[in-house]
Amino acid sequence: MQQDNARPVSASAVDSHVYKVFPNDLNSHETVFGGMIMAKCDRLALVVAERHSGFVCVTAAVDSIHFRAPAKGGDTLLFNLALNRVWGSSMEIGARVMAENSYTGEVRHILSAYFTFVALDENGRPISVRAVQPETADQQRRYRDAETRRQGRLATREKLAASKA
Repeated sequence: MQQDNARPVSASAVDSHVYKVFPNDLNSHETVFGGMIMAKCDRLALVVAERHSGFVCVTAAVDSIHFRAPAKGGDTLLFNLALNRVWGSSMEIGARVMAENSYTGEVRHILSAYFTFVALDENGRPISVRAVQPETADQQRRYRDAETRRQGRLATREKLAASKA
């Protein structure tokens, strides 16, 4: 898997970005508004993509967003994002969000999602980026799993295009 100019996953990862939940972050059910969490993930995934590629990047796709548990007022959200794989100009970034009760120390996994970003050159055209080098067994698993998700995205795109014809 080692490639000449590949960068390690750790070089661009966002680890435990902290966000304290306040009343204005809550929906009518007194849980954190999911769209706010998604927007924060998208911004942090952009940081990962641009750190890795060295180029301006744009969100191309967001999929497999799974809200696993609610976050509540007073919780502290911990965002962890890392590059899973690179294909030419596109990159998959995985996001995992935890909610921590600052008073009891209880930590809950509340969201997982995958973002696909594309790197752009100065003319706004896709540009190839360096490969990523997984460093741990978990990162190697995410690297392999990213290809499965990509094949699913491509198959879905083909089926939808065929249904329009």
